[in-house]
Amino acid sequence: MAQVKNLLFDLGGVLVDLWLEKCLDAFHKLGFAGIDKELLDPYYSDGVFGDSELGLVSERELCDYVRREAGDESITDEQINDAYYEFIGEIPDYKLRMLATLKKHYNIYMISNTSSFTYPRIAREEFTKHGLTVNDYFDRIYLSYELHKAKPDAEVFEHILRDAGIKAEETLFFDDAPGNIEAAARLGFQTYLVSPQEDFRSVFPHLNFEE
Repeated sequence: MAQVKNLLFDLGGVLVDLWLEKCLDAFHKLGFAGIDKELLDPYYSDGVFGDSELGLVSERELCDYVRREAGDESITDEQINDAYYEFIGEIPDYKLRMLATLKKHYNIYMISNTSSFTYPRIAREEFTKHGLTVNDYFDRIYLSYELHKAKPDAEVFEHILRDAGIKAEETLFFDDAPGNIEAAARLGFQTYLVSPQEDFRSVFPHLNFEE
């Protein structure tokens, strides 16, 4: 770890738990029977949901699509947001404390394939539990809907290196998708593949996270 100066974290599946089946069930209850795991893949969403993560469709366009597919124009934007947000679990308190400790020793960055429909709510509800904001935990945050690019596109990682002024070989990247890990490794990043709901504090045995 002596060579590592920077940490780059994925959001969903690494810091925030993901619950795909709960999300699919919520959309089914709205009448959207045709939604499936390809449209809402935890790694690479397809169709309008994928376009939303790339910032190519607006929140209104996404909601109108869901209403058409459900055959119910009375479904509100709020109901759709709530159904979509069932995908998102909690950030365990220990991970927030972990990030705060890590920031004392490393440059900390976050990259996420996410949409404007869900990310602001995650930032508001999950990163403010200890009286901080999401920006207090990270030096910079990179979001696919703002970049109009998504992992595992190499341009995403190249943009981070240029924008943050960091070196790939000095950066440890945490992600739960093997394809993203492989893409980053090809560019020289050090990588760590995170398992579902894993406590990966053991990666940093030299730090005391209980302080």
